[in-house]
Amino acid sequence: MSGDRNPARPGRGWPELTWPPLARPLHPGAWWLWALGLAVAASRTTNPLLLAMILAVAAYVVVRRRGDAPWALSFRMYLALGAFIIVMRVAFRVVFGGGQGDTVLFTLPEIPLPEAAAGIRLFGEVAAEQLLGGFYDGLRLATMVVCVGAANSLADPKRMLKALPGALYEVGASVVVALTVAPQLVESVRRVRRARRLRGAGGKGRRALRGIIIPVLEDALNRSLALAAAMASRGYGRTGGADPRTRLITGVLVIVGLVGVCGGLYGVLDAAAPALLGAPLLLGGGAVALAGLLVGGRRVRRTGYRPDRWRPAELLTAGAGVTTAALMFLTAGVDPDNLYPSLSPLSWPELSLVPVLAVLAGVLPAFLTPEPPRSAAPPAGVPRAGGVESGTGAAPAAPSAPAANGAEPRKEPVP
Repeated sequence: MSGDRNPARPGRGWPELTWPPLARPLHPGAWWLWALGLAVAASRTTNPLLLAMILAVAAYVVVRRRGDAPWALSFRMYLALGAFIIVMRVAFRVVFGGGQGDTVLFTLPEIPLPEAAAGIRLFGEVAAEQLLGGFYDGLRLATMVVCVGAANSLADPKRMLKALPGALYEVGASVVVALTVAPQLVESVRRVRRARRLRGAGGKGRRALRGIIIPVLEDALNRSLALAAAMASRGYGRTGGADPRTRLITGVLVIVGLVGVCGGLYGVLDAAAPALLGAPLLLGGGAVALAGLLVGGRRVRRTGYRPDRWRPAELLTAGAGVTTAALMFLTAGVDPDNLYPSLSPLSWPELSLVPVLAVLAGVLPAFLTPEPPRSAAPPAGVPRAGGVESGTGAAPAAPSAPAANGAEPRKEPVP
């Protein structure tokens, strides 16, 4: 029938014409580009208001668009890691000084050091400027870590493996195992804690930690080894049939390109770096690395089952991250004062329109992308396997046996 035709059927590469879009997973590369855009924007500012907005945007998108897979539960761990980074940065400023300030809050006993450690101070006067400096730096680093955690919570690492270029096919198993370490640790913690509760094991503190950490490490290691073995049985990690000259050229191009990308990223993130160390080196290194990947990909011939395609939702997600980073770079060149609040003298952080719009652009995937598919759960009242209704603890009454003469069985009154 013509009425059953849907021009937005998944798998054909056509745009989603229905609203709301049909539930489907997004390309993992789109989520990583979106998250890296937010991380780059966070690296260009120490304004706590903007950093708090970036954290809120990342958390909101994760809540709206994460599924119920094990890797989707790792976002809390990254939030805890970010809080730990902030506390440690402030503590280092207290212990090692980390700059002077006019607004002294309190004074700790200073520990004298030998002349060989000149320039290092342990404890002593603690000023508001150095505490705020540590807090701003820690918050910026924590925001970047949380953005990476958002990508880990939203992107399926196994689907990411299919999007790897052919030159990385041989190290695909290592890449996927490395990306799934944190989600598997979170899943292992949940499994071990649930098992301890079922066994009635209680206690808190060091005793509970000893009873959790060893099973967690063992379970995570076993799951990683099982994943690596399954991938190795499917050909990942095998040695491609290429001559040594092609391997040498591919390796040199990729390594030189990645070194150039690292140097270019350092130049882009450091405002005091020379101009040639920034975008030119980043683009040149990316081009060399891409050439190496193309040369290495020619010797690998593989097919993909139901390959992930880039559709309008993926382009919008990646474009939101790129827009956030681009607008933040534009603000850094036009109005840098609002991006870096003054510590000497102390001043309240302020906001301007362009960086606020840059951060708000990152929240678009929460509304304009399809929801991820979730594992089906039977609604309340529908019998599960085994005859137990969902949402109740009682099993339905067994039907009575038919009468021997073929008559209808007598119906028992329902209590």
